Amino acid sequence: MKTLVPLLLTLLFVAVFIETGVAQSSYNLRSPDGRIEIRIRTAGQIQYDVVLKGRAVLEKSTLSLDVEHKKLGTQPKVIDAKERSSDQVVEPVVRQKFAKIRDHYNELKLNMEGGYAVTFRAYNEGAAYRFETSMPQAQVKIYGEESAFNFPSNFLVYYPQEDSFFSHNERKYLPQHLSEIAPEFLATLPAVVDAGEGAKVAIAESDVDSYPGLWLRGTGGNGLAATFPPYPLKESLTRDRDYRVVESADYIAVTAGTRTFPWRVIGIADQDRDLLTNEIVYLLEKPSQVQDTSWIKPGKVAWDWWNANNVYGVDFKAGVNTETYKYYIDFAAKYGIPYIILDEGWYKLGNVLEVVPEINVPELTAYGKEKNVGIILWVVWKTLDDQLIPALDQFEKWGVKGIKVDFMQRSDQILIDYYYRVSRECAKRKMLVDFHGGQKSASMTRTWPNLISTEGVRGMEWSKWSADSEPKHNVTLPFTRMFLGPMDYTPGAMRNATKTTFAPVFGQPMALGTRCHQLAMYVVFESPLQMLSDSPSNYLREPETMEFLAPVPTEWDETKVLDARIAEYVVVARRNGKDWYLGAMTDWTPRNLEIDLSFLPDGNFTMEAYRDGVNADRNASDYKKTTTQVNKTTKLKLPLASGGGWAARIHQ
Repeated sequence: MKTLVPLLLTLLFVAVFIETGVAQSSYNLRSPDGRIEIRIRTAGQIQYDVVLKGRAVLEKSTLSLDVEHKKLGTQPKVIDAKERSSDQVVEPVVRQKFAKIRDHYNELKLNMEGGYAVTFRAYNEGAAYRFETSMPQAQVKIYGEESAFNFPSNFLVYYPQEDSFFSHNERKYLPQHLSEIAPEFLATLPAVVDAGEGAKVAIAESDVDSYPGLWLRGTGGNGLAATFPPYPLKESLTRDRDYRVVESADYIAVTAGTRTFPWRVIGIADQDRDLLTNEIVYLLEKPSQVQDTSWIKPGKVAWDWWNANNVYGVDFKAGVNTETYKYYIDFAAKYGIPYIILDEGWYKLGNVLEVVPEINVPELTAYGKEKNVGIILWVVWKTLDDQLIPALDQFEKWGVKGIKVDFMQRSDQILIDYYYRVSRECAKRKMLVDFHGGQKSASMTRTWPNLISTEGVRGMEWSKWSADSEPKHNVTLPFTRMFLGPMDYTPGAMRNATKTTFAPVFGQPMALGTRCHQLAMYVVFESPLQMLSDSPSNYLREPETMEFLAPVPTEWDETKVLDARIAEYVVVARRNGKDWYLGAMTDWTPRNLEIDLSFLPDGNFTMEAYRDGVNADRNASDYKKTTTQVNKTTKLKLPLASGGGWAARIHQ
């Protein structure tokens, strides 16, 4: 009897242990290099910490998902925990940063009672998690998602604050402390947090499909919280483009009961420069949904709208007409530029099938084909949506190479579905897509490689009406907005201005910062469809500048950040084939930066460099081109004027 009692107690304890599911309530997951640790707890509610080199950068962060008023993630019961590791090489169809990317992570999947799971991944580039459901219903409503990113201190955060969910997502990333951000203060992505000791944490998302885009809001404390645009019930159109939600549901999505949900991404950089080469968002995107990708050709594009079709020295009246666009094609052909864009004005607004009488699209596509220059057409998203299949069929018949879609200004589920629908239909017709008027498509470019670039950035167009696209902003973007994916900033201004000489002139715009600041953008800013935004007439007057702008690629086999400090300066080296291109940009502070060329292979190379002229502080267009011999032992001093830059091509 004395031996039976302990045995019965043991059996009782085991029974309770199994019944209550408290066998294990904490789990640890480390990145392959061991630097990053995710500490997960499941007692009461799923919580996690993210630890970098033994120091917490996120702590007591919580998550839950409200499916049909059942909150998954609260009072969770773990059925089993499955770990796995993966180490593969991804070769992007469009090489935004690298020809090959190592996809190396450790994963923990917690299968829960109630038909759902939460998967955590630890990369060397950061951490991520997502929900997965296996519900019996074919369709469910998602009433909300909690994602609280809680930090251990009142850190500084670069926060792109918004006024509402209806937005082009073209905000400045302004530094403020977490506690200063009230719950009503929305932001687009990413929010980049200075986590101390040089480390940065970028909050983002990936693999968004059949779901609204993630936004952030303040908490009034040391955290940021997820928020989502609700599902639209009624919409109202103003003019042809502002399609606003006027009535919303009390849920955020209507989606499949069995599915994986978007990744919530915590990108981690040991130092500022690492943000520019961090590929975690891309790696978490769904692989390409386009079978044949051989036709997808990145490249530069001559753009009409920024320069207001101000061509001169010609015998025809410049404007939105066939003769003007033939001039653009001639310019593009002269310099080997593969595309031109017909922006607003080529069709009668409200009907993309009704071309204005001054334009002959078939004549232009035929003329462009003779000269190896493709045509890309601008369209308003809602007009295109109303006429999608007949419009795309007509564009394909004309021989159009792509479309630039504008003015979405929303990221609710309806618009996310739209991004997929347009990308899919264009891929069927071998057409490229460049989404403006919104940001969320930036993290879909692996899934849809024909989605060649995206906007959702305060780019150079703002210089037509304000001084907001200025050097400090420009050297903040590579660390913030560009973390998500390509950004169509539209560089290339040949009229360059200092603080004192700048004026917003809509019809003949100029840009703040030096000529070399503009040239460096073609190396620093990623956009596989990179604009030449100024007038062809201005470029033709600048043959020495075109010796750089004509050959500079728009996709890259290798990227190295040589020196960088967020919102202050950046120096990037990128390789395409055997040629290296370097770009350096500074804010309004003049600098003398030093770099070395140790990344070069053995041998001697020719370097053609463009540096700010000695009078660039007074005349921002002042620059000097030099040609020198360099090798891997060469050390360079880069003199950057206020708002300045430096750019170079290194080749054999």
